[in-house]
Amino acid sequence: MYRFGHWGVSLLVFAPLGFALVQAGRPELAFAAGAAMCWLAMLPDYDMRVPGISHRGPTHTVLFAALVGGVGGGGAYLLASNAGQPETVATTLGAFGFAVGALTVLAHLLADVLTPAGIRPLWPLSSRKFTLSLWTADNTVANYGLFAVGVFAVAASAYLSVAL
Repeated sequence: MYRFGHWGVSLLVFAPLGFALVQAGRPELAFAAGAAMCWLAMLPDYDMRVPGISHRGPTHTVLFAALVGGVGGGGAYLLASNAGQPETVATTLGAFGFAVGALTVLAHLLADVLTPAGIRPLWPLSSRKFTLSLWTADNTVANYGLFAVGVFAVAASAYLSVAL
């Protein structure tokens, strides 16, 4: 998928999380999660800019999702700790950072599974390719369609989280 398709899938994955966070009285975390997921939606595709790393290789795996989650969780924990937050708050924000980082990469992988090229998410343990082969990555209708569905899902979850 291209940028708009990845943004759309990220928004679809974020919508229930955003709803839950607003319902829990944490709209600031919902905003932060949504912004981070959109900002990092293309992170796995930076493999195309790094010599020696194949596209849809190591950066398109569950292991990379865990690594990004670990960086996000560790960063959130350190920020909260250095800001003088209690240990329980720092730990909670660390878990939140992990979840947002990992979900962002997993949303990217989900979008790439829709294409014929697919992904090998369990590399290096398995080289099995996963693909649904619904449309090519450059399909304009699919990319903008996913984006529209993602925007609608976030709008609907925002409306419902405030209306309930």
